[in-house]
Amino acid sequence: MSNTPDKSRKYLLISPCRNEQDYMRQTLDTVIAQSETPALWVIVDDGSTDDTPEILADYAARHDWIKIVQKPNRGHRAVGPGVVEAFYFGLNSVDMDAFDYLCKLDLDLALPPKYFATLMDRMETEPRLGSCSGKPYFTNDAGRMISEKCGDDMSVGMTKFYRRECFQQIGGFVQEVMWDAIDCHKSRQLGWTVLSWDAPEIRFEHLRPMGSSQKGVLTGRMRHGYGQYYMGSDPLYFTATAIFRMAHPPYVIGGLATFWGYWRSFISRPKKQSDQELAAFIRRYQRLVLRMGKGKAVAKIEAEQAHLWTATYGA
Repeated sequence: MSNTPDKSRKYLLISPCRNEQDYMRQTLDTVIAQSETPALWVIVDDGSTDDTPEILADYAARHDWIKIVQKPNRGHRAVGPGVVEAFYFGLNSVDMDAFDYLCKLDLDLALPPKYFATLMDRMETEPRLGSCSGKPYFTNDAGRMISEKCGDDMSVGMTKFYRRECFQQIGGFVQEVMWDAIDCHKSRQLGWTVLSWDAPEIRFEHLRPMGSSQKGVLTGRMRHGYGQYYMGSDPLYFTATAIFRMAHPPYVIGGLATFWGYWRSFISRPKKQSDQELAAFIRRYQRLVLRMGKGKAVAKIEAEQAHLWTATYGA
């Protein structure tokens, strides 16, 4: 029996994946168990070479709202820009205008049963809320759930849940590193609000280990540093965040890797994003965070930009 939502709560999931046989069943089962079923779930198999295609075929045969799209094999797991490319491969196979909400959803998550319903409830209550998410946790070796320490000013990349109008207005995701921060800043620049919050009904488990080795973690941290450079982050703000990250695993060295990724890019000068107005907006926001704290800075920016949303969508 399907819990198909009313038209005003039709949501679309897009899931890029490659070789997810170890985690995907939990994601599939917890989405199927949602209190409100997706109107459509497009899963993009990005060249899997394990049992992922067989698992997907089994679930799609039993649930007509799951659609599998095969993408040619790129030869390796994609991160950052490659994930966005696979996301659009799936999105371009459907009519986005037929849905009220859409979500880029990873296939290595365990979601609570009211996850999507709770996000839509809040978005209905707050019409300016363009994108939101719950908070990710992972289980450590002692069996304890540990927060991944994601800021409240961003919706998290593994479950990017969007109001369709907001997604379309910002131009969707950029196919670059830091796509999952740039979209939030762009939304706020155009007058929308963005957030994630921690509550039991939307607290979810990130099943994939946080890097299969220290080398993997450090490579990711250096990539994050480059991404901050690409986005146009303020050097002083970024230095402060790198120092903050030293207090989280892998202790000290993780923050140093992030710091090096940024400053190595600062020296070598690879390309930056072309939207210079957005880059200036991001730097101003970051400097406000340094002066007054994140909560007050977000409130100030969102109050200043509210007229843009009101002119288009409000009364």
